[in-house]
Amino acid sequence: MTALAVSSRRVVLADLVSTSVVRDLALIVAGAGLTGLAAQIALPIPGSPVPLTGQTFAALLVGASLGWQRGATSMLLYLIAGVAGVPWFQGGSSGAPVSLGYVVGFVFAGALVGALASRGGDRTPLRTIGTMALGNLVIYAIGVPWLMASAGLGFSRAVQLGVLPFLVGDAIKIALAAGLLPGVWALVNRGRR
Repeated sequence: MTALAVSSRRVVLADLVSTSVVRDLALIVAGAGLTGLAAQIALPIPGSPVPLTGQTFAALLVGASLGWQRGATSMLLYLIAGVAGVPWFQGGSSGAPVSLGYVVGFVFAGALVGALASRGGDRTPLRTIGTMALGNLVIYAIGVPWLMASAGLGFSRAVQLGVLPFLVGDAIKIALAAGLLPGVWALVNRGRR
């Protein structure tokens, strides 16, 4: 793909690799696998049924790197395979844990972050911060109501257990993404010259 072709259409990092259906399928599976591996990095939050994991970071990176269609499909594969029994949710679990709503949120966040990345939402640190913050909001928007329903919690208690303990971790993950994604784009642009 030439520099002119790349600059004339909306691209994400995955578009810089030669295109084929096999490549797309491999990227989708790899994105789901990366998210499953990142889910094993988990810190329990005292009093919360939801642990702090690396899977949110991976899900948002997958969305930004693969674009909205492949990113959402990768997260959908992660969700369906985990519910079906692949032990790649937090702690090597599968099925329908109380935190499954956050994983459902990954599908929609992957689509949103991927769409924003294709419009340059991952090219600068400030844009990446905004893109990742919106992705996190989508995850919470789906995860918190699911937590309320599955754990029998009121809204205030669900926010107390399923949002507030994770804000510092999310800020750290967003800061990492704000350094990583624009850095990769800087290398790509340097290689094009």
